[in-house]
Amino acid sequence: MLFCQISPLTYQISVQKGIFLRNLKDLFSHVHFAKNYSLRPLPYCCYSHRSLIRRRLQNVDLQLQENKAVNLSLAAPKVNGILIRPGETLSFWHLVGSLTAKKGYREGLTIESGVPSQGIGGGMCQFTNLIHWMALHSPLEVAEHHHHNGIDLFPDFGRQLPFGVGTSIFYNYLDYRLYNPTDATFQLFAWVEGEYLCGELRCSFPLPVKYHIREEESYFTWEADGVYRHNKVYRRGVDKATGGILFDQLLLENHSRVLYDPGLVDPERFLSVQ
Repeated sequence: MLFCQISPLTYQISVQKGIFLRNLKDLFSHVHFAKNYSLRPLPYCCYSHRSLIRRRLQNVDLQLQENKAVNLSLAAPKVNGILIRPGETLSFWHLVGSLTAKKGYREGLTIESGVPSQGIGGGMCQFTNLIHWMALHSPLEVAEHHHHNGIDLFPDFGRQLPFGVGTSIFYNYLDYRLYNPTDATFQLFAWVEGEYLCGELRCSFPLPVKYHIREEESYFTWEADGVYRHNKVYRRGVDKATGGILFDQLLLENHSRVLYDPGLVDPERFLSVQ
């Protein structure tokens, strides 16, 4: 048993230790964090996206979805309009800060030890999922990214993005960070509009490359210890001037155990049935 698993007190001690060590590491690092804002949009839109806030998830209290909407509406202004200048790194937690009830955050859905749970500020992964998806359509480099390896927690209901491209964050030592290696300035807008969390990534110059994300070999299999989901996600860069393919890279390959009722999976999506 790990120290953090002994009791709620040891868990909190471990969390505070992680926060302290991450702050200490950032203090002595040479990373230049993005901290300047502008609500005047840069001239070129790289990519925009919106994601449904309230999704029907198996065995998840709908109130947690309502609370997530509140949490996202509080966090979005902390990111809206941030500029990522050449050589700068966007840190999600540096912008949003800690999530506390005193700041108005509510109990939302979280993932702990591979299972659904709940906690103050829950649902924030949806925010970094949105940022990550837009960043994949740009030359920004993902400097830090964590995700839920090896598990498929919820059946596909209103899924817009390929399985596996999500993010996992925990204040503050599991962060989501983007580095700008280009000579251009990027700008991130984020806001809540009705049922959706909306985002837009803009740039000071038009991008010469068009980015395409695709999913291949997506299927489910019955294995000795249960049902597994498999897929591959690729990222292709196309020269806008010539139409030529500049690169075609494998971003990730998933082989994740399904933790929900396999009966919710379309039978036609199974590679083999035993």
